[in-house]
Amino acid sequence: MDVVRKESESCDCLQGFQLTHALGGGTGSGMQISFSVFPSLKVSKTVVEPYNAMLSSEPIIEHGDAAYCIDNEALYDICSRTLKIKTPTYGDLNHLVSATMSGVTACLRFPGQLNADLRKLAVNMVPFPRLHFFMPAFAPLASRGSQQYRALTVPDITRQMFDAKNAMVACDPRYGRYLTVAALFRGRVSMREIDEKMFDIQNKNSSHFVEWIPNNVKTAVCNIPPRGLQMSGTVIGKENSKIFAYDSNCFVIKYL
Repeated sequence: MDVVRKESESCDCLQGFQLTHALGGGTGSGMQISFSVFPSLKVSKTVVEPYNAMLSSEPIIEHGDAAYCIDNEALYDICSRTLKIKTPTYGDLNHLVSATMSGVTACLRFPGQLNADLRKLAVNMVPFPRLHFFMPAFAPLASRGSQQYRALTVPDITRQMFDAKNAMVACDPRYGRYLTVAALFRGRVSMREIDEKMFDIQNKNSSHFVEWIPNNVKTAVCNIPPRGLQMSGTVIGKENSKIFAYDSNCFVIKYL
C-alpha cells in the first residue's frame, strides 16, 4: 500500500484504480475499476473455477465502481475465427485485452474532440449502484497482414463494434437489451458522422435498447489512433443477456 500511496501522490489528476485479474483462479476482488477475466465452460482447466468466480464477484458487486467483463472463451474464439490463429498463445489473448483497455483509457491519456474520464463513464453507464458489470468490444479485428489492405470507415467500425463476434464476452447481445452504451473512438474521425451512425443504430435496433433510460448512448473521441491503425472503436455496454451458466457439482460440499 505504501507503493500505491507514492504512485498516487505523483499523479497530477488521479482518476481511480484499475485492476486486471482472473476470477477463475480465486485471486480476489477488484478495487474501484476492474478488468475481470471470467472463466469459461469450454476452456475451463480447473474444476473449482465456477465457485472461485462466484465468490470473487461478491466484493466487486459491493465495493467496485465498474467491472469490465472478459472471458477466455470469447478471446479464444476471436483468435481462432477472426484472427485466424490456429494455436493462440497467452500473448495473443493478452493483446486483445490490452487493446480493449487502451481503448477505454485513451481519452484519459491523449487529447480528443470529446473526452470522457473514468468518472464520466461511471456516471453515464451505471443506472443503479449494483449494475456496474459491462461487456466490452473492440474494432477493427482482422487477421494478421490483412489490416493494411483495408480502408477503415466510421460505418465499418461502428458495425463491428456492435457485432457479437467482436465482443470480449461469449454472449449474443441480440438476446438481451442494452441499458447503457459508451462508444469510444480513436483517430481522425468526424463527430457528425459518429453521431449519425449511432443514431441509425438506435433507430434500426430500437428493440435492443431499453426505452426507460433516455439518451443512454454516450460517445467520446480521442484524436490519437492506436499504433498501426487509422482508427479504432471500443464499445462498453451494460447488457442484460445471459453471459454464462455452470452446471457442476464438483467440490460443492466444501462451499456449503
